[in-house]
Amino acid sequence: MPDSPTISDAERYSRQVLFPGIGLEGQQKLGGGHAAIVGVGATGAATASLLARAGVGTLTLIDRDFVELSNLQRQILFDESDAHAALPKAEAARRHIAAFNSGITINAHIADLVPANIAELLTSADIILDCTDNFETRYLINDFCVQAGKPWIYAAAIGAYAATMNILPVQGSGHRAQGPESATEDAHSTTLPSGPWTLNPGPCLSCLFPTPPSGPVETCDTAGILSTAVNFAASIQATEALKFLTGNAAQMRRTLLSCDLWSNTHSEISAATPDPACDVCAHRNFRYLSGTGRPHITLCGRNSVQIHEHARPIDLSALAAKLTPLGPVRANGLLLRFERPPHTITVFPDGRALIQGTTDIAIARSLYARFIGS
Repeated sequence: MPDSPTISDAERYSRQVLFPGIGLEGQQKLGGGHAAIVGVGATGAATASLLARAGVGTLTLIDRDFVELSNLQRQILFDESDAHAALPKAEAARRHIAAFNSGITINAHIADLVPANIAELLTSADIILDCTDNFETRYLINDFCVQAGKPWIYAAAIGAYAATMNILPVQGSGHRAQGPESATEDAHSTTLPSGPWTLNPGPCLSCLFPTPPSGPVETCDTAGILSTAVNFAASIQATEALKFLTGNAAQMRRTLLSCDLWSNTHSEISAATPDPACDVCAHRNFRYLSGTGRPHITLCGRNSVQIHEHARPIDLSALAAKLTPLGPVRANGLLLRFERPPHTITVFPDGRALIQGTTDIAIARSLYARFIGS
């Protein structure tokens, strides 16, 4: 089979270069840019596609999950063959991106982002894009970025609702990226260069939300989701990343934006000033980065994983009502058992859960996030 003809950058990006906000200089900056996308599900797939087509020179894709048929309604980088083969999402995304833009570098990591690997995976990126499905990982990203002085963009979508916010912490200038061994011993220390923005720092995620939500959290599996909400969030997130990577950080939005596309409502909350009492960006307490903010996870028996959430009470009756449409549920007030072959999830009122049918901690964490929320 003959090789495909080479497409020049001048031809590929000609319409984008015509846009005054980017131009030739901005396009060249994009080619030298590096964005890391954490989570390559619905929002992450759309964001990765947009940035790859825009010509961001290096994309790092991180995801612990694999493609399923139920993903195809909204996860635009995947097709039926990916689902039938149960391809890891990061690798499937890499293959599809390479098919429409062979001129960029794509680093695919089939991994669960945790304190032990976050510095290795994210330190080289210029900007980090949150496309995850759980708050635990978002607070971990927030800790890392605040400590390292890296910008990141929060994005979320559920139902018809979408939200996004830019986080521009104090720029990195010798800050150190820490691992789980100690938040004071700099176990995974890396000196970081100053970032290419000159704005005053804005609030971090913990400034606006000091603690993650408690109890069951709505997920795509329990509340459903519209692909239009996903693509709305991804479009805004990707555009903000393009502003940053082209040196137009002054144009970045300084609000938490949320929209409900079905009810035609939206709101914006100012995200211009950090909270002087913030535990993370003011007092530099990085609980999630040090590992103390994470649930304790243990292998339990020959084919199960136990997740010990930190005092997170769960209304089992409410959870049963959400899960019943998705599979067999048995609850007796003391525990709830949810069948999702080949796995069984047993949830206790204090938030602890036993996931049977796997010894893979990443799979167990993914199932917990999907059906219980975290």
